[in-house]
Amino acid sequence: MSVTPPSDEPLAVPPAAAPAPLPAIDPLEPEDRAGLRVARPVFYLLLLLTGLALAASVALWQRLGAIQEQLARQSAESGANAIEARALARQAQELARDTAARQAVADTRLNEVTQQRAQLDELMQNLSRSRDENLVVDIESALRLAQQQAQLTLSAEPLLAALATAEQRLARANQPRLARLRSAISRDMERIKATSLSDVAGLLVRLDELARQVDELPVANAVGAASAAAQARREPEPATEPWWRRLGALLREEARALVRVSRIDQPEAALLSPEQSFFLRENLKLKLLDARLSLLARQTDLARADVASAATALAKYFDPSSRRTQAAAATLQQLQAQLRNVELPRIDETLALLDAAAAGR
Repeated sequence: MSVTPPSDEPLAVPPAAAPAPLPAIDPLEPEDRAGLRVARPVFYLLLLLTGLALAASVALWQRLGAIQEQLARQSAESGANAIEARALARQAQELARDTAARQAVADTRLNEVTQQRAQLDELMQNLSRSRDENLVVDIESALRLAQQQAQLTLSAEPLLAALATAEQRLARANQPRLARLRSAISRDMERIKATSLSDVAGLLVRLDELARQVDELPVANAVGAASAAAQARREPEPATEPWWRRLGALLREEARALVRVSRIDQPEAALLSPEQSFFLRENLKLKLLDARLSLLARQTDLARADVASAATALAKYFDPSSRRTQAAAATLQQLQAQLRNVELPRIDETLALLDAAAAGR
């Protein structure tokens, strides 16, 4: 079956057969009408909801705009408050510095006033004291100062002079309540005079002399010193002897000097080398200087220990037959005996009575 395509020309309708008029047809069926009735309220509801949503969006947008404006205003106010707070903080810091400076000046003035008041109080107390109280205070201060000077100088002369002066002043005052004090001062003076004290200045000088003589002391294994002593003991040969006899005697003496037999009680002394001998002398000097420093520092026990150590080293490593060694050993023994009498007697009884008399005012 062939199908002809439609052409653009209108079809020719036969005139004899005219079409009958068709009945009018409603485009919407009853079912479609019912659906349309249902869809229109939904459509209106959607339009209403859309309008409400648009209105809510516009209201929310306006509210957000108002919130943004309010936040902007608050941010500006916060910035202004921060600037003002910084200015106030700076002013507060400056005020605090000014206050601290004024407080320091006030504290300084207060301290000055306090010191002046203390000085005035002390002056008033000094003025209000009686003659006897001033006498007791002066004697106490003089005795304490004299005791310090005696300890520094290791001499009893300052203390004896202060005690004698105090006794004379008490005798002139002639107060019955100070009679016990006079008796205590007299007993202390007698006790100090009866105590034998060593001359510290002399001890220091003797220690210095010993330190200077250490280099001249011969060690126990010194060969040169023995040969020199033998050479000094050898008698001079008469000039009338023949030359061959003099030559023989000289050779005989030199042969004897090649071998020397001596008694050394300490084996360590025989094993000393020349370098060790040098350090031995320096160590002995250091011990003597330590004793001197301990004596100056009022450490009598340490000074005695250093002197004893020096005496032990002298007897162990140096020649005991030498006169210089014997003199040094005797000096060290004397120093050990004199260092026992360096301690100064104290005047505790007199000071206690002075404290009691001063507290009884």
